[in-house]
Amino acid sequence: MMSYKTAIIIINYKDYANKYLADCWESLSRLQLTTDDWQIETTIFIVDNQSDDTTYATLQAMAPTAHIIRNANNDGFAKGNNDVLALAMSQGYDFAWVLNMDTIVEPDSLIELVKLMICNPKIGSAQSLLKLWPETDLVNSLGNVTHFLGYGYCDGYKKKVAELNLDELNGRRISYPSGASVLFRLSALRQVGLFDETFWMYNEDQDLGWRLWLAGWDCQLAAYSSVYHKYEFSRSASKYYWLDRNRLLSAWKNYHLLTLLVLLPALLLSELVLAVIFRRNGRLSYKLKAWWYFFNPLHWPSLIAMRIRTQHLRQVRDHHVIKTFSGRILFQAVDSPLVRVGNWGLNLYWQIIKLIIIW
Repeated sequence: MMSYKTAIIIINYKDYANKYLADCWESLSRLQLTTDDWQIETTIFIVDNQSDDTTYATLQAMAPTAHIIRNANNDGFAKGNNDVLALAMSQGYDFAWVLNMDTIVEPDSLIELVKLMICNPKIGSAQSLLKLWPETDLVNSLGNVTHFLGYGYCDGYKKKVAELNLDELNGRRISYPSGASVLFRLSALRQVGLFDETFWMYNEDQDLGWRLWLAGWDCQLAAYSSVYHKYEFSRSASKYYWLDRNRLLSAWKNYHLLTLLVLLPALLLSELVLAVIFRRNGRLSYKLKAWWYFFNPLHWPSLIAMRIRTQHLRQVRDHHVIKTFSGRILFQAVDSPLVRVGNWGLNLYWQIIKLIIIW
């Protein structure tokens, strides 16, 4: 019987385990790992960021069969996952399932992810259909969407699950997978690299998905893989810096130079509008900090190097990649009259610009 070796990766930070691990671990214990034709061999890795004796003892008690990796510092989502991804690649694993600790998985969730991968060898990443918890009848994400200005958001947020056509959604191409539940083909990551640790938090999943597309891989939705996510839309002040800087960083790395040039008018206008919005909300310092990251000459060598590395992966044109991109932000958590007006103008601009991008 064919066997697929799969690493399951979960990140812990401070008291997350006390809040979330019991439900997650119990659901993982019920995973179905065998079909008539093949089976999945799993190893669960828990990365304990900013580990101390208390968090380590908690993890040992709650997840006694997990392999625990202790990091003295909080190395962030990207570095924590990369530690295990690199280990899994060196040990001959086929797949790696990156899973948030604040999730609950259905018994067949992993089988459905692997099944989609087996059916199409060009899939580099597959995301589960993420549902909200405890509002299990509502969608968290049907795959994440990249707005052409670099913003990322959950597709289908708070749609009713009962209204979905799973047959149509299964295998649907998505801009990038949510890091809450995504299966990576490790042969694809050997080609495109791991999460970019420069991002620290937010948009690192967008960047990795974008690189997979550039290298000729697909990112798809495994609609029959159900995972419940205890999702909370964070409005922390520091989030604004990371989201703003990282969306620009992702666009800088991944777009063709000609695409950046034709998008420049919209990028500049949106930056001015955002600066006004940040100022009105008392957060202008975060906007200025994001700008300074790119204008600081000390960062230019690394910015140039990361763009060169990414562009060397290119196997397809931007014309192909941007088919999953959007000119609108359709996400209830940030809906407002200003967003709706912006959506109308930017979407019109994007529909025209898409016709120009043939490279």
